[in-house]
Parts: sequence; structure tokens; C-alpha cells
Amino acid sequence: MKRNDWFLAAGILAAAAILFCFQRLGKSGEQAVVSISVDGDLYGTYSLGEDRTVEINETNRLEISGGAVRMDWADCPDQVCVNHRSISRDGESIICLPNQVVVSIENGESGEVDGIAR
Repeated sequence: MKRNDWFLAAGILAAAAILFCFQRLGKSGEQAVVSISVDGDLYGTYSLGEDRTVEINETNRLEISGGAVRMDWADCPDQVCVNHRSISRDGESIICLPNQVVVSIENGESGEVDGIAR
């Protein structure tokens, strides 16, 4: 490889590192919430910063601790939601399909319309 190729590779790596840092640290000041819905209806909204255990209709148990959420227990046969990793970032979700429970992380701020539909 020539000298200019090394400069190009170093520039690309530096740009990737900067983008990674912005993504990782960009939304740290915002208060995220955990939104739980059952059968498409909102069951509850809880702060991600407050540690607690939430019982969901005697079918699921959710644990919020350390700024992350995980499904602690479920009575469904496949246990996919229980084996799912903890979630903590905006837009992530855990879904228990047999019990129709959807747990998602949402930003505390209201969304804005980004276009006009006619």
C-alpha cells in the first residue's frame, strides 16, 4: 500500500470512531421510559431510572434495574422473551408473543412530525 492509502484508511477509521462516540453518548441526558402494552392497549409506563419489578397480568414479570429492562419470568411455553437480553436504548423492545406483551424503551420527549402528508 502507498502512503496516501494509509492516510485514507486512518481518516476512515477516525470518522467511524467519531460517529460511534456520538451514537453511544448522544442521548445520555434524556430521561427514557419503559412502555408496556398488552393486547395493543397501554398497560403502564415506568421510568428507566427507577429500579422496580412489574407484574403484568399474572403472565409476565418485568425487572427494571440499573437502567436496563429484562423479562424476569413468563408463563409462555417457548420462553423467548425471558431469554432475550436486557434492553436499555431508545427503540429497543422485548416481545412475548403468546401473551401479547410488548415492552419497549421510549424517549421521554414527544416526537415531532418530520414531513407533511396530503
